[in-house]
Amino acid sequence: MKSVIVHYQEIALKGNNRPWFVARLARNLRTATKGVGVREVRVLMGRIELVLAEGAEWNQISSRLSDVFGVANFARAGRAPLDVDAIAREILNELGDRQTDTFRVSARRANKRFPLTSPEIEREVGGRIKEARGWRVDLSHPSLTIHVEALTGDAFYFFGKEPGAGGLPAGTSGRVVCLLSGGIDSPVAAWRLIRRGCRAIFVHFHSYPILSRASQEKVRELVGVLTRFQYDSRLFLVPFGEIQQRVVLSVAPPLRVVVYRRLMMRIAEAVALRARAQSLVTGEVVGQVASQTLENMSVIDRVVTMPVLRPLVGMDKDEITAQAQRLGTYPISIIPDQDCCTLFTPRHPATKARLADVEAAEAALPIEELVTQALTAAVIEKAHYPV
Repeated sequence: MKSVIVHYQEIALKGNNRPWFVARLARNLRTATKGVGVREVRVLMGRIELVLAEGAEWNQISSRLSDVFGVANFARAGRAPLDVDAIAREILNELGDRQTDTFRVSARRANKRFPLTSPEIEREVGGRIKEARGWRVDLSHPSLTIHVEALTGDAFYFFGKEPGAGGLPAGTSGRVVCLLSGGIDSPVAAWRLIRRGCRAIFVHFHSYPILSRASQEKVRELVGVLTRFQYDSRLFLVPFGEIQQRVVLSVAPPLRVVVYRRLMMRIAEAVALRARAQSLVTGEVVGQVASQTLENMSVIDRVVTMPVLRPLVGMDKDEITAQAQRLGTYPISIIPDQDCCTLFTPRHPATKARLADVEAAEAALPIEELVTQALTAAVIEKAHYPV
């Protein structure tokens, strides 16, 4: 089999915009399979074909395809002339000495000009295979399903499908800026937005040289994992320790965490405006820590003008941890480190901060100067996949 047939699902509902989504998916497939033996990516009727080079390694290709957002399923496929005798002959050759108790043929006729309907293709091809192999046909619970797809001029056949990642192709839903800590939650939140087609730009606040570089190293690894799904990433490493020291000198302990968060949001929004992003993304969950009560989140959001998306807001820790384990970020996130969230944190932070009190506390701080200082000192790093 010298092809891979990729099917999409949600993209098919995009109406007049569908060609643009399909073209972006095809481009992402080219990028994702670079260097693993894919000679060509072709857009066909309602599907995409990847033409394989001689000696292409299927395990590598399959692994890459399983991470491409926008793919509903995919299968290694063979090509045959659009003739039932030729289709059956190619299928029998491909089956080789394969054995099964029961089988069925499942056909789809994309080319409506072909004289046989889908059920007729199934009967004709299935009858030839039954005659050649003696296998029993079972339309309800077959041990082997042979798929046939009739297109213009050619037909594809394949045995079984592998599930894709679903979602929308990366880069089709605009840009977002994700506040990325070294913890479990924020990488999962970023992944969820990437899966909906967003291009994620990452911002990490660190307290080096007051604390070690450990959180920066963790975040680089996390960005590496997430870049598998969007192919190119930018990471802004923002020094925050000196800013926290300024806050400690001016703000009462209970309000410091909320003030920290409001400063982070201001800085992240400034990054987003420079990057022409439309939203901010955090991994916050209602009630998980002191700064994540509804009252505090409301006060924190007041300092920005763009939407703040919280895709994990209603999830519990077990659900998020399970998703992080499936994603592959969990082993990185649990590596011990020191991050800015643990620096200068009061023992009893306010859980229901009042906006008036927070604004009064911030009046003693040169807010614009601190934001400008953070942006000027930020280091921008890039990541690419495949490397």
